[in-house]
Amino acid sequence: MGATHQFGNRRNRPRTTPAQPLSPPLAKGAPEGPYANWDLADRTCLALFDRSAMAAALGVAELPAHPAAPSQDTAMLVLRVDDVDGALGLCLRHGGTPVTPPTDRPEWGPTLCSAHLRDPDGQVIELQSY
Repeated sequence: MGATHQFGNRRNRPRTTPAQPLSPPLAKGAPEGPYANWDLADRTCLALFDRSAMAAALGVAELPAHPAAPSQDTAMLVLRVDDVDGALGLCLRHGGTPVTPPTDRPEWGPTLCSAHLRDPDGQVIELQSY
């Protein structure tokens, strides 16, 4: 890149109005739990599990809910992908550790498939496709 290129140079950015907050409708569950998801254009934009629902989905319900180690997870990053098997393979080749294999989950959505893995720092990631 040329010496004149600067990432993040605010003076060169066009001025925009602040983004308006989104208010997607609740699609499933209830805000008080144990699960809820909000959709935009028929796609999940936010999904929340309570600790026990996430522990059941990850198969770690027998672990303690509060630390000593190991313990139940408190957060999970969910990524929408076109191909769960392919995305999982890519993540595993780059240091991920499998948690659950690709699994059809019709109780979550008629064509939903998901897999779970841990990144190299141990954080849980869900890969999902519809």
